[in-house]
Amino acid sequence: MAALIRGLAGRRCPSPRCLGAGLFRETLGRAPWRLLRGTAALLSGAGRTLLTSGRAQHTEAPGPVEVDLKRLEGEDNGIVEVLMRRLKARNALGHVFVSQMTELVSTLAHESLVRVVIFRSLVPGVFCAGADLKERALMNNTEADLFVHGLRSLMTQIALLPMPSIAAMDGVALGGGLELALACDLRVAACSAQMGLIETTRGLLPGAGGSQRLPRMVGVTLAKELIFTGRRVGGQTALEMGLVNRAVDQNEAGDAAYREALSLAREILPQVLELFFSASSHPPTPPPP
Repeated sequence: MAALIRGLAGRRCPSPRCLGAGLFRETLGRAPWRLLRGTAALLSGAGRTLLTSGRAQHTEAPGPVEVDLKRLEGEDNGIVEVLMRRLKARNALGHVFVSQMTELVSTLAHESLVRVVIFRSLVPGVFCAGADLKERALMNNTEADLFVHGLRSLMTQIALLPMPSIAAMDGVALGGGLELALACDLRVAACSAQMGLIETTRGLLPGAGGSQRLPRMVGVTLAKELIFTGRRVGGQTALEMGLVNRAVDQNEAGDAAYREALSLAREILPQVLELFFSASSHPPTPPPP
């Protein structure tokens, strides 16, 4: 078992259920943008999101709005929230959800006025339940492979955002849901939240970067234990492990982690603004000829 994470990258799993096999080797330093082209047909039908001043606007393309944006104003200007709102499927990572989030994240990466991004859920008790296994069951092997690569590319895009990102976990974050949180720079969790890379309990393996990012957060030995067992941990335990930055008691509204994440974003905001203005007033010196 000790060599599992190192060895699986070169093996092909005979079972179509092992969609994560071979994905443990991840190049986090570059985004595999070309893989998104292959997923275009899979992700078609999603409503496209266009950013306007101060709000999100969607075209009339068919499909529900599963991921949206909210730009804060006033003293919080510069903070943007990515809102996950796939209520019936507990924010499961399906075609439409992934397509809409990919487009929003790609847009945010080029928004010069965005200073801090908060990923939060509007579904009570849930951050993100992970992959949509019902949709996955309808895919053939080629489609499933393309979808997993597109999902991993999305996580890489989040990790490469040029501004600080915070995951506000007020509920369960399982499998790909935790991988999404791991792709963020910082994580805040309610003590009642449950999180874990549970893919092994379903005959799968983490395929969207979790096997690479989790060891960087908690250490290789503990990460192996969590992945091999598929164990879920609460917010307080996650804090003690170093998996999250802050853990807070849940409130009656069920948004304690979001409120703490917003407080953290407000702490970060003036520092990011200072860095921005400092860089603007002191442009880099060009290299000598």
